[in-house]
Amino acid sequence: MQEQIAKYIKEIIQVSEEDLNTILSYFKPLKLKKNELLLTHGQTSHRTFFVGKGCLRIFFINEDGQDATRYFAFENQFATALVSFITAEPSEEFIQAAEHTELLYISHKDFYFLLDKIPQWEKFYRSYLEMAYVNNTKRLMSFLTQDATEKYRQLLDENPIIVRRLPNKMVASYLNISQETLSRLKSKI
Repeated sequence: MQEQIAKYIKEIIQVSEEDLNTILSYFKPLKLKKNELLLTHGQTSHRTFFVGKGCLRIFFINEDGQDATRYFAFENQFATALVSFITAEPSEEFIQAAEHTELLYISHKDFYFLLDKIPQWEKFYRSYLEMAYVNNTKRLMSFLTQDATEKYRQLLDENPIIVRRLPNKMVASYLNISQETLSRLKSKI
């Protein structure tokens, strides 16, 4: 996975081999079983994760007691409960392995140490934050402006891996629709 994350980082920023090796030295491997939780509601997010294999799901429990999925991170993607990671406050979210997952993680302390030590890492972080903002804004807009059919079509266009690899319950949770509605949409689209 070290080569995998190195390639990913070099696609985002230009970084010397020495700085890249320093960055990589702070990442540690972790293997998770399907459905294993990395973070639960009320815990503070002290780590950010890079998915080498598998999938992480970030979700919360809504007022009706139902899962509401905010984000899926598949191979070559980073994930964390970002608000908690930034503010060091307890998380409203859970982080779960949606599949058997192999990842690399870095602690909050080490992540911020690298921001001070390696200027290019700050550029990497800025890129990460910008993409997180864009993704979250697009998701919010889809909830406010699209019906179930439009949301499902957009998901098939932009991120079909979610539909191919994950159970209907998680896909429906991500789209904020019922499993029955998802089944109807799958049968006609």
